[in-house]
Amino acid sequence: MLIHPAINPVALQIGPVAVHWYGLTYLAAFGLFMVLGSRRLRHPAYNGSQGQAAWAYRDVEDILFLGVLGVVLGGRIGYCLFYKPGYYLTHPLEIFAVWQGGMSFHGGMLGVIAAMAWFAHSRKRTFWQVTDFVAPCVPTGLAAGRVGNFINGELWGRLADPGLPWGMVFRGAGDLPRHPSQMYQFLLEGLLLFVLLWWYARAPRRPGQVAAIFLLGYGTFRFIAEFFREPDAHLGLLSLGMSMGQWLCIPMVGGGALLWWLKSKP
Repeated sequence: MLIHPAINPVALQIGPVAVHWYGLTYLAAFGLFMVLGSRRLRHPAYNGSQGQAAWAYRDVEDILFLGVLGVVLGGRIGYCLFYKPGYYLTHPLEIFAVWQGGMSFHGGMLGVIAAMAWFAHSRKRTFWQVTDFVAPCVPTGLAAGRVGNFINGELWGRLADPGLPWGMVFRGAGDLPRHPSQMYQFLLEGLLLFVLLWWYARAPRRPGQVAAIFLLGYGTFRFIAEFFREPDAHLGLLSLGMSMGQWLCIPMVGGGALLWWLKSKP
């Protein structure tokens, strides 16, 4: 049985300015997106070799900027709507209190979709070309975020068998070992999804198919990881013994499978 290390969430303190580890993981996510986006520019669908206008490094920068806005705004609004609608309906000003925590991946994803639609419209590109460009660059950022969750000792897993070699006691979660579900998500939604998507996107695909695999893959891996992640205390398990995260993944998996099928038809 392991004990979660008491890592100070503040990585660096300079006078009144505190640099948090979680903030550094966000910076790592943005940096990884820029590196991978630069590599994506070499792929045939974006380097102009297929008769389409070639993408430039500036496009990657602009997508990242709009994506960050989509993640922050969509993630916060999604959390308020999906997880605590009653509370924020009676405390609307606290919607803006982002420093108190509370972000939803599924809300952030909707925000990013809106940002990509705006980018596609403003640059006169097709929506599916933009989503296919972005999708393989996202999982490493998700992986970085899960590292931040682990450092902070938050979003821990459900109770584990005491004999589980990597079962971990998290401070604030009692004295019994739990699944380090942050690391499960790091491996599944982060590294494994990245490898699969990057490999899939390297070959010529019909527009929308890469984005479809992202929806299908993330939804499936997140659904699996939720079996090991402690559900939100104020929600618990919902209908059919599934968590809110699992219910939100079902339309992702179904939509991804349907999109891939539709885009694969000649």
